[in-house]
Amino acid sequence: MALRLFVATTNAGKLADFREAAEEYQIAIDPVPGLRTIPAPHEHGETFEQNAITKAVYYSGFAPSELVIADDSGLEVDALDGAPGVRSARFAADSGLTDSPDANDNTDVWNNIVLLQKLDGVPMTRRTARYRCVLAAARDGEVILTSEGTVEGLILEAPHGTGGFGYDPLFYLPDLDQTMADLDINVKFAISHRGLAFADLLPRLTF
Repeated sequence: MALRLFVATTNAGKLADFREAAEEYQIAIDPVPGLRTIPAPHEHGETFEQNAITKAVYYSGFAPSELVIADDSGLEVDALDGAPGVRSARFAADSGLTDSPDANDNTDVWNNIVLLQKLDGVPMTRRTARYRCVLAAARDGEVILTSEGTVEGLILEAPHGTGGFGYDPLFYLPDLDQTMADLDINVKFAISHRGLAFADLLPRLTF
């Protein structure tokens, strides 16, 4: 029987990423049971680590004796003094752009539009950025481990690629001459911030 980790996310992209990496370790990845019906905790942390720990500790209370991991991740753009940072998922909402209640979820689209607007006129040489991810593992309300991964890149002036999610179509990797949205899922997870954080965390976990 495979070992099992519960993950505090229902994001299909994140689940696919985690499951792909966990196969090598024969670890099953599932969302925390009943996650969609559990009220989300307040994320008031000023760092990715603080928010990841908050979520891991909180959601581990809904899966007694099980290992629960949570991530907090986002984009840091140097020309924007590190923004959107911990507000990456809410970047457009912070600017007043939100979907109507009956609309499809276009959060990623709005976030990318706002990012491009804020970088309008900034030359490519100054569009340096990084994806950062912190993972936290908890059991029964106590933090066990944390890990971190980062990947450096540039923000394009227009999206490219159809894969990935979030800011992936704008996040360009010069060494590969591709965006995160261009990459095969196996390649992406091997070099991504989330993949690096996960690869660091998994071997150190004690089930």
